[in-house]
Amino acid sequence: MQITWLGHSSFELRLDSGEVVVVDPWFGNPKFPAGFTLSRCDVLLISHGHFDHIDSAISVAKEFSPVVAANFEIVSWLQSKGVENGVGMNLGGTAQLGPLKVTMTNAIHSSTISDGEQTIPAGNPGGFILHLPDGRKVYFAGDTAVHADMELLKRLYQPDLAFFPIGDLFTMGPEQAALAAELTGVKTIIPMHYATFEALTGTPEKLQELVQPLGVKIIKLKPGEPWTY
Repeated sequence: MQITWLGHSSFELRLDSGEVVVVDPWFGNPKFPAGFTLSRCDVLLISHGHFDHIDSAISVAKEFSPVVAANFEIVSWLQSKGVENGVGMNLGGTAQLGPLKVTMTNAIHSSTISDGEQTIPAGNPGGFILHLPDGRKVYFAGDTAVHADMELLKRLYQPDLAFFPIGDLFTMGPEQAALAAELTGVKTIIPMHYATFEALTGTPEKLQELVQPLGVKIIKLKPGEPWTY
C-alpha cells in the first residue's frame, strides 16, 4: 500500500490493486501539499464530523462517486447534501468496501458538523481498523485520547501499523500516544494531527524517544511524498 500524507489527518491510501482510499479529507489545511491533485477515490472514510476531517468530503464524493463510510449520522447528513453511495456504520461494525474490509472502532473525542450557521450533532467519533487484502491490519485512530479499548484491538486484530494523532490539546500528545502503542502492540506509527497550528505542540521526535524501548518505529511523512507500506 502506498501512503501519502495530505497534511493534518488527511491521507491518500493507494492499494496494490489500484483502488484509492481517502481518509478524513480536509484539503484546505495549511500542510496540504502544493500542487497535489487527487486523481481517483474509490473509498472515502470519515472518522467524525469536525471540519478539519470532513471539509472536503462533499467535493470529493461528488467528483469521484466513491463508497462513503462513516457513522450513520454523518452519512445521513452527507446524503442530505446530495452525496450518494453512503455506508452508515457504528462502533464495532464491519463493512466490505470493495477490496477493503473496514471495522469502526471507539474514539474518545467529540463530533459535530458545522452546517452554515448551525452546529449539529454528528454521532459518536470513531477510528478504523483497515483489513488489507493481503491480510495485514492497519489502525487509523481518528481524533482520540488514549483509552483502554485499544488493548482489545490488539487482542482482536493485532494491527501492525497505526496512524496516531500526537498534537495534544485536542487529541493525544506523545505521552498518551506512546501508551497507545503499548496497548495496541503496533510496531510502526505514522503521526498525524500535529504542527498544523501553533497550538498543536506534540512532535514525532518526542514520540520516537518515548517508544524507543518498545522497538516501535516512527515514520515521519512529508506531505505529498508517498511512502510504501
